Amino acid sequence: MTARTALVTGASRGIGEAIVRRLAAAGCRVVLLARSEAAILALAEEVGGLAVAADLSDRASIAEAIARIEGAVAGIDILVNNAGIAIGAPIGRTDDATFDRVMQINVSAPYALSRAFLPGMAERGWGRVVNIASLAGLTGQAYTSAYCTSKHALVGMTRALALEVARAGVTVNAVCPGWVETDMAAEAVARIARSTGRSLEAAKGSLEGMSPQGRLVTADEVAALVAMLCSEEAAAIHGQAIPVDGGTVMK
Repeated sequence: MTARTALVTGASRGIGEAIVRRLAAAGCRVVLLARSEAAILALAEEVGGLAVAADLSDRASIAEAIARIEGAVAGIDILVNNAGIAIGAPIGRTDDATFDRVMQINVSAPYALSRAFLPGMAERGWGRVVNIASLAGLTGQAYTSAYCTSKHALVGMTRALALEVARAGVTVNAVCPGWVETDMAAEAVARIARSTGRSLEAAKGSLEGMSPQGRLVTADEVAALVAMLCSEEAAAIHGQAIPVDGGTVMK
């Protein structure tokens, strides 16, 4: 992937950081996007990339980031829509503001970035879009109605865009992780412990028990699949929503 330029959102930690490191190691120039430039500046310097700040909950901020990226690089060859937000609550306690924020970050932002950079990929005859969805985009999960809605939408968008560019040398796929050993999982563990009175260890065990492997996925395992999907050899993998979940969903 030498000479390819990749844009990774949510690049400051967890899965995003792992993807940045993997793509940089494969030879990509990486544009790192996160809400705070300070949070990604050190990583950007380490991998020789470009740090760009944007609040993906704000359309104007996204537009400003797109303009800055277009002014700094000749084109984006690889777009990894990794940034996301998960808010767990019964539907009766999920107000409009919460729902709108989840949909903006998890769906509208990837849509805006795809709209900005996918046509250029098609014109140049090569490109990769990888959307980091979730098992919640393939199945239902209680108390996550807004999150499940957003991730199902992201999978649907993946399939629609894949058909749109199928003959243009561009692939569009979604990666659907199960519970990953990240800050998001740690927050879920703490929330489960508070609401059930269980220990943190027991709460984490409840998440691990959802996988036939009895463990959480690692960020590096997700990043490895993303890198493979961005490779030349993955040209025939297209329009797919691929679980990385230790066998939780088999289809």
